[in-house]
Amino acid sequence: MFVEYNNLPDNSRVWIYQSDREFTKGEQDFISKKAKDFIEQWTRHGDDLKGSFAIKYNQFLILAVDEGFNNVSGCSIDASVHFVQGLEKVLQLNMMDKMNVSFRVGEHINIVKMNVFKQFVKENKINGQTVVFNNMVSTKQELETKWEVQAEESWHKRFLN
Repeated sequence: MFVEYNNLPDNSRVWIYQSDREFTKGEQDFISKKAKDFIEQWTRHGDDLKGSFAIKYNQFLILAVDEGFNNVSGCSIDASVHFVQGLEKVLQLNMMDKMNVSFRVGEHINIVKMNVFKQFVKENKINGQTVVFNNMVSTKQELETKWEVQAEESWHKRFLN
């Protein structure tokens, strides 16, 4: 059951998929239609899930579920992963590579491989104040308060000098 993202409670569970490139306007429209269709049919062992999605910075797809309505199951999570994999195939992009790290310089979003991120730290191109995207957040509230943080406040800090 699809609901508007803003209408989900703060404790809703989220999954963040970062693309290796920005979505075009046409791709955003395509993703939005497909995500809404997917969420309308998304279930947990036959029971409806109350969910939504958001696209942030033309590069991140966030899927969300109100677990106060119904909890997700392994099968429903698998279904969402298959949905994202289908988007990847059709749009020829990569949204599942956990070795990609994202950070911001001004208004520009950068996505680099982990080894490049580490090299940027060594070269002082990235420091503790660099804004990073902590895709490990698990709730809507964390997404809104702990997703875009300085590297020194995230798991990224382990790579800092």
